[in-house]
Amino acid sequence: MSKQAFLQSNIPGYPVKQGKVRDIYDFGDRLLFIATDRISAFDWVLPTGIPDKGRVLTKLSEMWFNRLDVNHHLISMDVDDLPLPPEVNREELAGRSMVVKKTEVFPVECVVRGYISGSGWKDYNNSGAVCGISLADGLEESEKFPEPLFTPATKAEEGHDMNIPFEEMCKILGEETSVKLRDLSQQIYQQGSEFAREKGIIIADTKFEFGQLNGEIILIDEVLTPDSSRFWPVELYSPGQGQPSFDKQFVRDWLETTDWDKNSEPPELPEDIVSQTRAKYIEAYEILAEEEFPWK
Repeated sequence: MSKQAFLQSNIPGYPVKQGKVRDIYDFGDRLLFIATDRISAFDWVLPTGIPDKGRVLTKLSEMWFNRLDVNHHLISMDVDDLPLPPEVNREELAGRSMVVKKTEVFPVECVVRGYISGSGWKDYNNSGAVCGISLADGLEESEKFPEPLFTPATKAEEGHDMNIPFEEMCKILGEETSVKLRDLSQQIYQQGSEFAREKGIIIADTKFEFGQLNGEIILIDEVLTPDSSRFWPVELYSPGQGQPSFDKQFVRDWLETTDWDKNSEPPELPEDIVSQTRAKYIEAYEILAEEEFPWK
């Protein structure tokens, strides 16, 4: 593939926090979120990126921030709204950067599950419950829940986030704040999943992050993207089995065919896996945004 993946940003003179995908620069009362093309699997950041993946995540988040009825942190998509050093390559940051409000981040991820899948399905098979929430017998894999489940998790700097009971969330954040975050998460999921289903995508589950600014709860980070959510095509949905998805499925499946032990540095991805994964991310964007991806 001729396109190059953007794996690392560099803005000298400003504090940076690097996540698995995002580089976050601190400009005082504002932050600059830069979504790279890094991709992770099995809790490892892979040496090979997926070209334009960061732009898909950023453009989808922008779409949702503008569409959802919720207070959010997005200020601008224009890096020139910040005092960047002149040597910074603005062209490579285009489409993958968000200027956002700086908030006090709640240390709990708000996960909403509309369908039983992934770790939830494994949990149910082992215990008859998902994240401690007891469920009826006889559920099928990928079945829709009568009502979406709220299953919070504590954020891990490395490795897996840890699912916690809602009662534990209340101990961490207080009951009033926890109830607000739960209700807001379910409301946003409902809004987003209804819109996406009309376009042809099922949002099986998702995770939200929130911050607080001047006493107000604000939706932050990315929103309803293929990295933060499980997207399934409506036309292929068939309960009783795993579903095809719009994310890193090709990457995970390929890694499972290798002799990688998941405890050492992961291998480089072959070009066809990179190309297929990139195409899936772009397809998800084009379905939801109903426009051609600008960086094809």
